[in-house]
Amino acid sequence: MRAVRLSVVTAATTVAALAAVTGCSSKSDSKSADGAIQVTASDDACKLSKTEFAAGHVQFAIENKGSKITEVYLLFPDDRIVAERENIGPGTKQNLTAEVKAGSYEVACKPGMKGNGIRQKVTVTGGAQTPKRDPKLDAAVAAYRTYVQQQADETLPKLKTFTDAIAAGDVEGAKKAYAPSRIGWERTEPVAESFGDIDPKTDVREDGLEKGQTWTGWHRLEKALWKDGKIGDEEKKLGVQLSTDIADWQKRVGTAEITPTSMANGAKELLDEVATGKVTGEEERYSHTDLVDFKANVEGAQKAYELLKPVASKNDPALTAELDKQFTAIEAQLDKYRTDKNSYEFTSYDKVGEGDRKQLSDGVNALSEPLSKLAAAVAK
Repeated sequence: MRAVRLSVVTAATTVAALAAVTGCSSKSDSKSADGAIQVTASDDACKLSKTEFAAGHVQFAIENKGSKITEVYLLFPDDRIVAERENIGPGTKQNLTAEVKAGSYEVACKPGMKGNGIRQKVTVTGGAQTPKRDPKLDAAVAAYRTYVQQQADETLPKLKTFTDAIAAGDVEGAKKAYAPSRIGWERTEPVAESFGDIDPKTDVREDGLEKGQTWTGWHRLEKALWKDGKIGDEEKKLGVQLSTDIADWQKRVGTAEITPTSMANGAKELLDEVATGKVTGEEERYSHTDLVDFKANVEGAQKAYELLKPVASKNDPALTAELDKQFTAIEAQLDKYRTDKNSYEFTSYDKVGEGDRKQLSDGVNALSEPLSKLAAAVAK
């Protein structure tokens, strides 16, 4: 999960009519470095060099001039996420490339990565007719959509094993089923997050709760199992609620807006998830099953990359060569923590020393940096 989620209240205001980010694209001037929209984020402001721009591939050049780590979102009117860039440190710059169709949107800067953020309304101009994209990218989107649905479908029976154990009061059985029930989710989490309202109910940590939000989902049950060592009536109700929420995700995931750039940005987000939650041991602080999530995040990122690679390798062969190298390296690092490479039985993360955690962090950073350039490579 992300460190901080969109407001549950805000997400609940979802409306049916939406501007579209579609399978078509145009190559506006804003995709080039010179035409990038400058986003200056600080602790109390979110300034854009322009708030009206043409549809197509849009590049945001983000600079954090504040004292807090921040994140920047491009949002639909109902708060669904078009594109995002997280974990932008004070004094640093990052680029974000998105494929956007005409309509009204908002840009949100979130100093401290909390709350609804400081918002700017933006207008994307142009008609519905935009040039068709490379057919290989359409094929990549179609294949990724199939993959995401498959992951959701496969999650339901694994989750049932977990929640059945919760319902039976079987602490050890629930512990055994906990991590496997999360693998499909972790592989495709950016798509789930794009809906805004599902993730806060299913995958929030206690320290990520918004004011007035009730703690539900996997991590609430994780605490009951590993810290409290018991399953009461409340936990049984939470198990039922988790089943309902994940079934809702499975039904809705096929409607997610997916573009080549959202796939690329999502792959980067998965590595951010690893860097901020798994390597630190914060995500699975009670079960210490962080390496299972870690592996699933990397697999999900690699799937998106492999589908985009036919176009990315043509546009930027040096980038894909580096990504191939870094994916291989991080997989080799992970393999050190399991005896069977076909299993998801990893070393408990509380047994991984600080030096080894530092090596894992370095490996994630080495992959994350070139992965941040993938969206721009497919948008060329």
